[in-house]
Amino acid sequence: MCRPPGSWQKRDGERHGGACLLLWSAMSDVCLSPNVSSTIAIERESKRRANMRSVIRYPCILVRGKGLIVTIDGPAGSGKSSVAKRLASEIGFSFLDTGAMYRCVTLACLRKKMDLGQLQEVATIASQVQIEFFADKVVLDGEDVSEAIRTPAVTKSICAIADNIAVRESMVAAQRRWTAGRDAVTEGRDQGTIAFPDAECKIFLTATPEERARRRVSQLLELGVEVSYEEVLEMQNQRDLQDTQRESGGLKQATDSIMVWTDGMTEDEVLQSLVAIVESKRPPEMNPMAEQPLQHKPHLTPR
Repeated sequence: MCRPPGSWQKRDGERHGGACLLLWSAMSDVCLSPNVSSTIAIERESKRRANMRSVIRYPCILVRGKGLIVTIDGPAGSGKSSVAKRLASEIGFSFLDTGAMYRCVTLACLRKKMDLGQLQEVATIASQVQIEFFADKVVLDGEDVSEAIRTPAVTKSICAIADNIAVRESMVAAQRRWTAGRDAVTEGRDQGTIAFPDAECKIFLTATPEERARRRVSQLLELGVEVSYEEVLEMQNQRDLQDTQRESGGLKQATDSIMVWTDGMTEDEVLQSLVAIVESKRPPEMNPMAEQPLQHKPHLTPR
């Protein structure tokens, strides 16, 4: 869980008793002191240079006025991560891969050969790790783990981490702090229901279990990991069951979200569908396409 705010200084990379989450962004930000009686805002000049990093610590809050939040939820293998990242790039939003956050914590615990049933010890690790998101990689404690966090070993163990309430509360708190005031695309399984229930644009991305398993096998082969389709499908079905039955942050479609079935669609087609949804949710003054007819009919199923 997030620890009570203590003394605060604006110093890149410094921890204040909790995890330090550094996320790639091309957005400017304002950092507020957590003091109750008064706040001191430190305004940064807008920077749009590639690979700029914004530093988030649990004791501080990032705000930049009200931004548009786009949440993308869905089951494992539905293609959320890749298409969400492309969507953020396409519309000029910041991107947050929340699943990678839990995978990083899982990998850190596995490397320490920890008993994942020791909830407090695992929560302590979650509060100590440093996670960085760049445009093309995920870094854990200074090491590029973009491929390591996608291995079957991590996938098999991630549920124990995601079920840890203290870990989940810390991760959700960090997600909310980072997105405050930003135009952002976030993806996961509880983004539209738990993390951002008031998000203006909610999408539920899904596909049949067979289609998702085939995609997962292809992804693993690209990483040099050989695994059978049957093994992936069985592991995926088990995870789907665990995700839907999880008491905290379980997989569930938000009642005000739009479902997008991606069977038979290329990633480019899915991307076009999501762009159309986002543009329809933008206020007229923020929507450059408001007066233009859509050239692509999204494959959508309103709930």
